[in-house]
Amino acid sequence: MIGMLGACGVESVKLPPRSPNLNAYAERFVRSIKYECLNRLIPIGEHHLIHAINTHVDHYNRDRSHQGLGNVLPTPRSKPVRPHGKILCDEQLGGLIRSYRRVA
Repeated sequence: MIGMLGACGVESVKLPPRSPNLNAYAERFVRSIKYECLNRLIPIGEHHLIHAINTHVDHYNRDRSHQGLGNVLPTPRSKPVRPHGKILCDEQLGGLIRSYRRVA
């Protein structure tokens, strides 16, 4: 099956049957994006779906701590976090994704 991805040069890798743990990282990401974003959103069109996925991927890699990394951000912030100051809430996708930060 060539399909759209094959036409772009993406090669598929055949996994052995009954081996669900071979792709655990990808499965966990797909589960996260489905549960945290797509199950709570009704996309109006393809562009809306792509925007929602891209926004969630940015949040996943930039603002969300990961247990596998010791509850730290995968992409550390360039500026250190101040211990005091007013806290602001940044909302994306109509409040579906929220992240909090201190005023600089």
